[in-house]
Order: sequence, then structure tokens, then C-alpha cells
Amino acid sequence: MNDLRFRLADETDLSALVRLRDEAARWMLAQGITGQWRPGELGEDHFRRVMASGEVWIAETHGRVAGAWELWWADEDAWGPQPPVAGYVHRLMVDRGTARPGAGRLLLRAAERRVAAAGRAFVRLDCLAGNTRLNAYYADGGYRLVGHKTGKQQPGGVPKSFALLEKPLRTGLKG
Repeated sequence: MNDLRFRLADETDLSALVRLRDEAARWMLAQGITGQWRPGELGEDHFRRVMASGEVWIAETHGRVAGAWELWWADEDAWGPQPPVAGYVHRLMVDRGTARPGAGRLLLRAAERRVAAAGRAFVRLDCLAGNTRLNAYYADGGYRLVGHKTGKQQPGGVPKSFALLEKPLRTGLKG
């Protein structure tokens, strides 16, 4: 699937990001994945804030949004104070109506390349500890469980417990 193109999101992408996040939340609920994302939880202000302090990436195919993710350079809420050795992937989202199967892995790989290009040694992420399907997905992608974070505050919600996952990178990672 070499028709995916990646670019940094900007103000004109805010409504598409909210739509993508809400559709992903609805898909999770339809799959019986409850307690993670809910439609309407995050609005344009959320993505605007992330763009100001980190990066939001858009994946496009044939001029249409196929997915997105957030890349942070620190995540003290989940990981505590850390030396600057990692990039933190959040809200990996795929448009199931636009993207081909396997797009999620391609988005994750693009995020890993970006982190490696920045000279960081690890990609880190967290996911709901009880979401065994998502934890297995990341394990299959080379991520290993390195800890848990209990009571992590959520946007508009109750604190939850998360699995902390990490993948070592080689700087200059290709393809």
C-alpha cells in the first residue's frame, strides 16, 4: 500500500481529525471495546493543543484522509519524568472506509521512522490495560510491555489503568 502519503496536520485538518476520532470510537464500541474512547470526547481544541506542543500526522490516500496519529516528545502523565530518549504515539486512528487493511501498521511504522529520524531510541505508547486485542496488536508489532499506569486521568472521563508499551529503534530507521 504505497499510495499512503504522510504530512503534518494543520488548522484545516481539525474537523477531519475530530471526525476520524469519533468514527474510531464508534467502531470500538461496535466491536464491544468499551471503556476506551467515546464519540464527542475530543474536539478541535484538543488537536489544536497537541499541534502546539507536539505533532499531529495525517495519512492520505488519493487526496482523502486515511488515518492520523499524535506524536508527543514527552508524556509525564503516563511515563513520569523521562530523559529525552523516546517519542510517544497517541490516538493512532484509521478511516476504515478509506484505508486498506494493514494501514494501521503502516501509520505506526511511519511514526517509528519519525521518532528514529529525531534521534530517539524508543517509541512508547500506552493502551487500556484491559483491551487485550489492542495489546496483542502492539505486541505483534514488536512492542513489549514495560509497565502499567493506574489512575491515568482521561479527557472528560474517569481515570483508567493503562499498559505501557515500548519498542527500541535504530536511529536512521528506513522504509
